[in-house]
Amino acid sequence: SVGDARWRMAYMPQIELVQWDFPVTVADVVMMGRYPRLGLFRRPGREDREAVRRALDKVRLGDLAQRQISELSGGEQRRVLIARALTGDPQVVLLDEPMTGLDASAQHDMIALLHELVAEGRTVVAATHDLSCVAAEFELALLLNRRVVAFGPPRDVMTQAVLNETFNRHMLWVNVDGRVYAVHG
Repeated sequence: SVGDARWRMAYMPQIELVQWDFPVTVADVVMMGRYPRLGLFRRPGREDREAVRRALDKVRLGDLAQRQISELSGGEQRRVLIARALTGDPQVVLLDEPMTGLDASAQHDMIALLHELVAEGRTVVAATHDLSCVAAEFELALLLNRRVVAFGPPRDVMTQAVLNETFNRHMLWVNVDGRVYAVHG
């Protein structure tokens, strides 16, 4: 049912959709992931606080729980949003542009976390324009342009012809030292 499925899924929005200067702590933001389970008038209890602690530990931010959200780096803020999504122990995690604005080190940490979630048996679905990341790190790719253009392992579906059709422009696929990069012309 839709009701059952709702508790098995979690969503991490794009960072641009969050007002980071709102005066709340990291733990407060992560607790927001529990609100749908709490209902209208119930206050968070021990189980909810434990879920927040586990989620923060999972993203390696447990020591920052009482810090103001505005004091965190971009990579740390992304990990807070993932922790918020994980508080309900979802089977499916939906991520909207998880790599946007992250430096190389933070991207590496994010990829490691996503691989860890998959190793736990979760399904991770990420909407992204970072084609190099998809080619190097994801098991499957779904290319869309008002319809499904291609679906399958990146090495099979991320061809020059498919990228041209997906983006309505000439794309060049370059392999450098085992890393794949998409370049548009």
